[in-house]
Amino acid sequence: MPHRFRRWLLEQDGALSAQLLDQKLDDRHRRRLMTWWPFWARPEQLPPPGDWRVWLICAGRGFGKTRAGAEWVGMVARADPAARIALVGSSIGEARNVMVEGESGLLACGPRDKRPRFEASLRRLTWSNGAQATLYSAAEPDSLRGPQHSHAWCDEIAKWDNSSARAMQAWDNLLMGLRLGHAPRVLATTTPRAVPLLKRLLAEAETEADIVVTRGRTWDNSANLPTRFLAAMHRQFGSSALGRQELEGEMLTDIEGALWTRALIEQCREAINTAPLVRTVIGVDPPASASGDECGIVVAAITAEGHGKVLADHSLAGASPEGWARAVASAMTRWKADRVVAEANQGGDMVASVLRAADCQMPVRLVHASRGKVARAEPIAALYEAGRVQHVGLFPRLEDQLCGLIVGGGYQGPGRSPDRADALVWALSELMLGPRAQPRVQRI
Repeated sequence: MPHRFRRWLLEQDGALSAQLLDQKLDDRHRRRLMTWWPFWARPEQLPPPGDWRVWLICAGRGFGKTRAGAEWVGMVARADPAARIALVGSSIGEARNVMVEGESGLLACGPRDKRPRFEASLRRLTWSNGAQATLYSAAEPDSLRGPQHSHAWCDEIAKWDNSSARAMQAWDNLLMGLRLGHAPRVLATTTPRAVPLLKRLLAEAETEADIVVTRGRTWDNSANLPTRFLAAMHRQFGSSALGRQELEGEMLTDIEGALWTRALIEQCREAINTAPLVRTVIGVDPPASASGDECGIVVAAITAEGHGKVLADHSLAGASPEGWARAVASAMTRWKADRVVAEANQGGDMVASVLRAADCQMPVRLVHASRGKVARAEPIAALYEAGRVQHVGLFPRLEDQLCGLIVGGGYQGPGRSPDRADALVWALSELMLGPRAQPRVQRI
């Protein structure tokens, strides 16, 4: 009934809705209605019926996962003075900034006079009735070894640190401490990524009746998201596999025998680079014709410690030789690159002359492919596995192509050819393989 009334109310003219509420409700009840989550929530944001033990919300970005988690924790705490709740994020900072103090966090949800008091130094929230919640970092699994809880909210479990199986250890330690009360429960909210913990939970959900999975897409929450944001997401990610994962909430399965997996790339991702860069190059994989494949243009750099950084993907399709050459020259200026490394098999010396005609002043090194794309990519994939390459940001179309390269030869990714991936391989090979790859710090 609340959902049908809400839909009807929202379909009315704004002035009429306000008039109806003014006529039917006094100030106290109007304030109560504005914070009554069961009225405003979509059905998939509310706890599922039945005697569940684990509730997993696996949905695209912007779905409303954080709000659903905060509202559930608030309802649990207000209803049970004995509740002892674990709030587990990928780090203490993430738990505080998103789960507690974020726009949809615990301090912003629920009736204002019933919100908890947050003691940052103790990592603890306390409700007026005595219920408590404590913040934990999944990167410190042993911090969950010992404490007991009645409930838990685990946010973005696919972002938890997977090195040395920390994510799995944190989850298992949490479950072993869920032994207070009559019916301990845990809510996990996440955008799907093919990491071991999430794959394990989804597999267990198929056989265990007390694990409930809610799925959803970014677009399900379109009424509460800016139109410009939705349009930008459609434009930038809509046709990519990463868009299916991050927006559609789809768990992408890796291709059997692929050189790169989604989990491997996620382990090698960082939001920003803080290490000094000693050399920057641009890898270019020119198209065979103006109307053919894309021109791969990838910017990469190396640090003094020998770590490769993938900084940008400026690849473009359907451009004339002059068009993609101008894009390369623009990228060189923007990133202050030291060299262009371009495959010359398709164009020979024409590649260098086209780049120079486009005002590309930096040195151009032409490389000739004597091996297939997959064979050239294998040593670069090994550098990823060794943790020596990081992606600084998201590169959806490039990463789709990397995950389509198959060990032993073959390509099963989007498009006819992995041009972006090949450009990345040329750039990182120049930086990290062979005698040219030794980084040097220049003296001034």
